[in-house]
Amino acid sequence: MAKANIAQDIIHRQIQERKARSFQRSHHVTDPFIRRLGLEAELQGHTGCVNCLEWNEKGDLLASGSDDQHMMLWDPFHHKKLLSMHTGHTANIFSVKFLPHSNDRILITGAADTKVHVHDVNSRETLHVFSEHTNRVKRIATAPLWPNTFWNAGEDGLIRQYDLQESDTHSDVLIDLTEYCGQLVEAKCVSVSPQDNNCLAVGASGPFVRLYDIRMIHSHRKNLQQSQSGLHTFCSRQKPIPEGAAQYYVAGHLPIKLPDYNNRLRVLVATYVTFSPDGTELLVNMGGEQVYLFDLTFKQRPCTFLLPKSHHNSGEVQNGKTSTNGIHRYSNGFRISDNKILVGQSTELPPHLEKVKQRANDAFARQQWSQAIELYSLAVQSAPRSAMLYGNRAAAYMKRKWDGDHYDALRDCLQALALNPAHLKAHFRLARCLFELRYVSEAMDCLEEFKAKFPEQAQSSACEALDRDIRVALFSKTDNQDDKKGGSVRLRPGGRKDSLSEDELLLREKSLDYKHRYCGHCNTTTDIKEASFLGSNAQYIVSGSDDGSFFIWEKDTRALVQVLQGDESIVNCLQPHPSYCFLATSGIDPVVRLWSPRPESEGLDRRVVQDMEGACQANQRRMNADPLEVMLLNMGYRITGLSGGSSGSGGGGSDDEDTSEGQVQCRPS
Repeated sequence: MAKANIAQDIIHRQIQERKARSFQRSHHVTDPFIRRLGLEAELQGHTGCVNCLEWNEKGDLLASGSDDQHMMLWDPFHHKKLLSMHTGHTANIFSVKFLPHSNDRILITGAADTKVHVHDVNSRETLHVFSEHTNRVKRIATAPLWPNTFWNAGEDGLIRQYDLQESDTHSDVLIDLTEYCGQLVEAKCVSVSPQDNNCLAVGASGPFVRLYDIRMIHSHRKNLQQSQSGLHTFCSRQKPIPEGAAQYYVAGHLPIKLPDYNNRLRVLVATYVTFSPDGTELLVNMGGEQVYLFDLTFKQRPCTFLLPKSHHNSGEVQNGKTSTNGIHRYSNGFRISDNKILVGQSTELPPHLEKVKQRANDAFARQQWSQAIELYSLAVQSAPRSAMLYGNRAAAYMKRKWDGDHYDALRDCLQALALNPAHLKAHFRLARCLFELRYVSEAMDCLEEFKAKFPEQAQSSACEALDRDIRVALFSKTDNQDDKKGGSVRLRPGGRKDSLSEDELLLREKSLDYKHRYCGHCNTTTDIKEASFLGSNAQYIVSGSDDGSFFIWEKDTRALVQVLQGDESIVNCLQPHPSYCFLATSGIDPVVRLWSPRPESEGLDRRVVQDMEGACQANQRRMNADPLEVMLLNMGYRITGLSGGSSGSGGGGSDDEDTSEGQVQCRPS
C-alpha cells in the first residue's frame, strides 16, 4: 500500500512539473529565438572528446563524460565547473545519466571498458561496478517511475536491466539481440518513453529500430520460469521475446539498399533513439543515412518492403501487385483504380497557396531542388489533398537525388495517385522510382500499366528510355539470379555468426515506415551522434554532423531553419535544456558549448552558417564519398568537391535527364 502511495505521489509530481516545464518551453522556444541562437559559453575542463551530456530534471545541472575517463558536473547558468571526478573507467565514457529521485546525487556511467559504474557525487565514491557486458557499453537509459532501475545497451548485443534496490545487486539480460541476429549484432542506443515507462526503444547495427514492452517481456520470463520449475536446464528453444512484445520500424527503402551500402563500407546503424515529450513519436539518427521520425500511433507499412514473390494465377500477387477486376494493388496495399479522378477532388488551389506553388515552380526551374521541396511541403501542409502538390514535390525529389529522395518521391507518387488515379506524371514517376529503388519487376509492371492507361504516351522518348533501362536490368537480374538466391538473409540453421532467426525475419516483415525524414547533416564517422527534440511540443529537430555543424529543422514542415558551427571537427551530442531555449553541445573538441538566443542588438553569431544549402550539399557528397577520402577528411585534409556549396544533385551524382522527359514531363504542374 505504501509503495502504491509513493508511486501515485511520483506520478502527481511529474504531471505538475511537466505542466510547468511545458508552459516555460512554449514561451521560450520560438522561431525567432531559434533563428537567433548563438554561442553563450564554452565550458573548459576535459582533456579528451566529450562523448555524452545530460541535464538533471530541474535543468540547473549539466553532467558530461569524456575520453579522459572523467565525469564533470557543471552549473550551466554561471558557467562554472562544480565537480571533476575520475570515474574509475579505463576507457572512453560514452554515457552518463542521473538516477531519478536521487536528488541528483547518483550518476551512472558506461564506457568502452565494458563496465557500468554507479557514483555518489556527494562523497565522490563509486558505489557499484558492473562487469557483465563483454563489449563496449554505449548508452544508459532511466525512467522516472523506476527510481532504482536503469538499462543499458552494449555492443555485445545485450540490453541489460539493473535494480539497485536488490541486496544482491546485479544485472539481468532483458533483451538478447544475438538470439535473433547472430553474434555480430551490436546494440548502440536505448531509450525509455517519458509517458509510458514500460516502452523501451533500442537501436542497433542495421537499419531496423526496435520497440519493446518491458511488462510483456518480464511476464513472459516469469511464466517460463514457473513452467520450468524443478528442471535443471532451461529450454533454450523458447522464444526470448513473446509475440506482440516487439514492434520494428524501418525507413522503407533501406533494407534493399543495405547490400549496396555494405559493399561501399557504409555502415547503417542507429546511433541514437529518443521519444517525443508526449511519447507518441520516436526520433532516430540513422548512421550512414538521415534522421527519421516514426509516428508510434499510426501504423504505416513501408511502400516497397519485402515484396511478395511472383505468382501467375489470376487475382494473385504478381511481382508485388495484385490484379483483380481491373484494379491493381501494389505491395503496400495502395490501389490504382481506373477512375479518372476521385469525386469532389479539385485541382485548384487558393490564391495564397497558388503563389507558394509558383515560387516552388520557379525554384524548380532554377534547379534549386531543396528550396522547391521546402516550398511544396509548405503548401502541402495547408492543402494535404492536392495531388498536384505531391506530384510536383516528387519531381523535385527525383531531380535532387539525395539519399532516400527516390523513396520519398515514390511515397508522394502513391499519395498523388490515391487522390487522383488519372495523374499521368505521378504514375510514370512511380515506375521510375521503383526502378531507381531496384524493384525492377515492379517497375516493369507499373510501366506496362502506365502504357495501357495512357496509350498516347507509350511511344514517348521518356517511356521508351525507361522501358529499355528496365529490360536491361531485368536481363542482368535474371543472369545473376542463381548468385542472389536467398539475398543477404541467412537463416540460423546455416550456423553463420551473422545469421537471422525465423522470428527476426517475421518481425522485420512487420516493420512500420517513417513519418518524416530530415536531411542535411552527415553521420558516417561516429556511432554516438545524437538527434533530439527541441521545444515543449517538439516543434524542432536538432542533430550533430561530421562537418562540425549542428542542424535545426522544423519538425512538421521538415524545413531547415538554422545551421551553426559547433565543433572544429564533429558535433556528436546535443541536449536541449528541459525548460528553456538553451542547448548544450559537444564533440571532438574537449569542451562543452552552451547556446542561447542572442539579443537583436548584437547581430547574428559568427558561428551561424549562412550557406545552409551549400553545407547540405557538401554533406551529401561526404556521405557518398570513398571511405579513404572520408578518412583523409577526418585527418584534416581538404578534398576537392567536399567542402563547397556548388549547385547540383549532391550525393546522387549528376542529373543527366532531360527536364522535359520527352512527352512525359518531369517539370512540376
